[in-house]
Amino acid sequence: MNNEQQISILVLDDEPVVCKRLRPILEKKGYAVETFFESEEALKRFKEKPFHIVITDLKMKGLDGMQFLTAVKELSPDTEVIVITGFATMETAKESFRKGVFDFLAKPFKLGEISDIIQKAEVKVRGRIS
Repeated sequence: MNNEQQISILVLDDEPVVCKRLRPILEKKGYAVETFFESEEALKRFKEKPFHIVITDLKMKGLDGMQFLTAVKELSPDTEVIVITGFATMETAKESFRKGVFDFLAKPFKLGEISDIIQKAEVKVRGRIS
């Protein structure tokens, strides 16, 4: 793998507006982006094709974000996970980091904030694949 490889990002949020806002911005920056509104669908896709970076909400119906990120890290420990949530507490943040999350962002967030975090995660990913 070389450093020119396109970084793949999976976005999981049960609020379609979040996916709609993030996808065009990330694609414009050159990422390969897939968006999901349901955690079961996202997990099924991740099992077929692990992504470099996963952005996930925490509170969702069915499989919640914690269960999803735990499964992602078990399947692919090198995948960097960024948690976005409208229900940010110290407890959920701590639990996320214990589970190996790269960063944790409370909603509503500015696009600049998430872009910065994704760039940092990309640097980490590229350090591994070079």
